[in-house]
Amino acid sequence: MWKQFLGKISQKSLKSGSGGRGSPLQKSPPSCGANGAEAELRASPPPQASAVAAAPGSETREDVFLRKLNVCCVVFDFAAERGRDSPEVERKRQVLVSLVDCVSGAEEPLTEAMISACVRMFAINLFRIFPPKLHSGGATDEDEPFFDPSWYHLQVVYELLLRFVMSPVVDVKVSRKYMDNSFISRLLDLFDSDDPRERECLKTVLHRIYGKFMGNRSFIRKAVSNIFYRFVFEADHYNGIAELLEVFGSVISGFAKPLKEEHKLFLWKALIPLHKPKTAGVYLPQLTYCITQFIEKEPKLTGTVIRGLLKYWPVTNSQKEMMFLGELEEVLELTEMADFQKCVVPLFRRIAQCLNGSHFQVAERALFLWNNKHLFDLISQNRQIILPIIYPALERNARWHWNQSVLNVTMNVRKMFFDMDERLLLTCETNFQEEEKRRAASEERRRLVWERLERNAAFQSVTGDIGFVVPPTSAPLVAPAMT
Repeated sequence: MWKQFLGKISQKSLKSGSGGRGSPLQKSPPSCGANGAEAELRASPPPQASAVAAAPGSETREDVFLRKLNVCCVVFDFAAERGRDSPEVERKRQVLVSLVDCVSGAEEPLTEAMISACVRMFAINLFRIFPPKLHSGGATDEDEPFFDPSWYHLQVVYELLLRFVMSPVVDVKVSRKYMDNSFISRLLDLFDSDDPRERECLKTVLHRIYGKFMGNRSFIRKAVSNIFYRFVFEADHYNGIAELLEVFGSVISGFAKPLKEEHKLFLWKALIPLHKPKTAGVYLPQLTYCITQFIEKEPKLTGTVIRGLLKYWPVTNSQKEMMFLGELEEVLELTEMADFQKCVVPLFRRIAQCLNGSHFQVAERALFLWNNKHLFDLISQNRQIILPIIYPALERNARWHWNQSVLNVTMNVRKMFFDMDERLLLTCETNFQEEEKRRAASEERRRLVWERLERNAAFQSVTGDIGFVVPPTSAPLVAPAMT
């Protein structure tokens, strides 16, 4: 009996030491065991120093993965080499591609050492100092895009980072120890890259990180707010504002109702001031989407948004003014009557100035607001306040504007008000005529005064000696003593 028991034990020990297929340490994804990749990795130094060198047949899945990551930690200067023909460059790219396959097809969870090494490799390859800007001033739509020569490798690194963040075999709690706030902050700094392809990848990665690492969401919102603050109040150029706003468009749509005070402050202090820079047209569609998402969550924020638009309304930039009118129309479509009445006076004073704008397209765009059915209903119910404000601008356009299209649309708007309330329109017309008479009389008095001054000056001879009367110096005033 004892001989049979000892015989079974010896058989089990032989099976466990034989390195068969049933051993869990020998299981690895097919891509990690490729002969070509193994031949490449044998030439690279080991990632960690060990007391005893492991035999090639006893390497674990973790050892192979770490050695591949060690190969990818070598950074090449693409600006100097100007080529992809170097064998080391192509070798690194092939190893990166094999790592993407490893993470995508992995069935077993990644160990903490593997996660730590992955994050270290991401930091070495991605976090870098950008070269100085080649252009002066802000970016414009006509600027040619810049393509980073190192994108040949960066593209695969970003693909690996995205797969790493999305992979179910990556433990969130462990990865958060290494992808901490410092890592995320440096990742956000990469949005200033001149390469639009890199910003597009960063947009997707940041969205996945925000969705998976819920403990970092508050920090991400604060860090992005700081980027907006620096762009508006300190710097004059930042490349990734549009991409960051695209990410936050989906983030805002996921806010719970009612909105927290932190989110409202983000709207007022971070988003609305983004209308101020002269390059706002580059990202204005994304900014408008974020703002309309806030209003859909809480319609009472309409007044806050309209006041912000009026605060940063452009004065000399006609193209930007037309974009503001388009955004204003989208906001007013979501406005309720009570909120509209709170800001109707300053709003239509600004619209009246646009009607008499120096650029005919601005006047035409402002007149097209009456084609919006919802806005037309709001105006018709508040015509007693609105028509006296804008009627002088309509009348001046009808009398003196040079553009035929503006004249036609102005007459249509006047007809709309005439159909709404004929008596009110006639009253406004009478008031305008009286005001014009008073203005003409004031101009005539001013003209007569100037003529009299010129006539008196013509009779007085001009001499070379001009005397100046120096007023006497008065004694300094002394404050009365307090009793």
